[in-house]
Amino acid sequence: MARIHTFLGLLFVVAGLGVACSGADDGAAAVATPSLVMGDAAAIGSPVEMTYRFAVADDAPTFGEDYKVFVHFLDADGELMWTDDHDPLTPTSQWTPGLAVDYPRTLFLPKFPYVGLTRVEVGLFSPTTGARLPLNGDTIGQRSYQVATFDLRLPSENLLVVYAGGWHNAETANPFEGPEWHWSMKDATLSFSNPRRDVRFFLQLDQPAAAFTEPQQVEVRAGSEIVDRFPLPAAQMELRRVDIPASALGTAGTVDLTISVDQTFVPASVPALSSGDSRELGVRVFQAFVQPS
Repeated sequence: MARIHTFLGLLFVVAGLGVACSGADDGAAAVATPSLVMGDAAAIGSPVEMTYRFAVADDAPTFGEDYKVFVHFLDADGELMWTDDHDPLTPTSQWTPGLAVDYPRTLFLPKFPYVGLTRVEVGLFSPTTGARLPLNGDTIGQRSYQVATFDLRLPSENLLVVYAGGWHNAETANPFEGPEWHWSMKDATLSFSNPRRDVRFFLQLDQPAAAFTEPQQVEVRAGSEIVDRFPLPAAQMELRRVDIPASALGTAGTVDLTISVDQTFVPASVPALSSGDSRELGVRVFQAFVQPS
């Protein structure tokens, strides 16, 4: 079986925090210092591995609620392009003075019509009131702090992945924005041009419906070789990173990866879902990305 990576190597540390000011931009006492580790360049549409850190101040008060992290990506003119707001791995209600909170996060860069210098700003905000907490760092104003810059580039070596047989049409919750996904059937095929070298395969998927008493078992095959196998519990987003050797890709000009599940369901046949959807559904795939090694 091919080797599975739980975390990619990170390229360099973007520092420069605590230079512009020693506290929040409005003079309030900072509760933490944010920083970010990532690469110095990334291609449109590609996955980017990031490590966030919040160093809680020694004199920080108790966090009264679970704050969210806002992450803004801005172009060279300071215009907002996209966001990646999320919950920190350790809820802020569990943060204590002097604690260093580190956690990795993978982001698939949107297919945005821009290349060039990209700024990353972060902060902490209340999901109930929207109020932002004062942090220590390179302040942008309005309690937003720059933690990194990188060069956003056009995709070069990324391989186009085609949803071939065994897939339903693409769907999205909002036709104007938000993530897009494909539902698989019991067996579904992804195809891409054979680079004739090792590749790293990223697969982001979930099973949002509580239709099974046991987690689904998912298998990924390159030809007849199983390259990944894992359980997929309901309501849990999974991101798989699989190194596939060139030998498993075969000699044909096109490579087919098959994603199979041991259980499928028909929403209309599950009373709890109250759905009229009569399709056979396997898993919901958000990202399928192949990157030559």
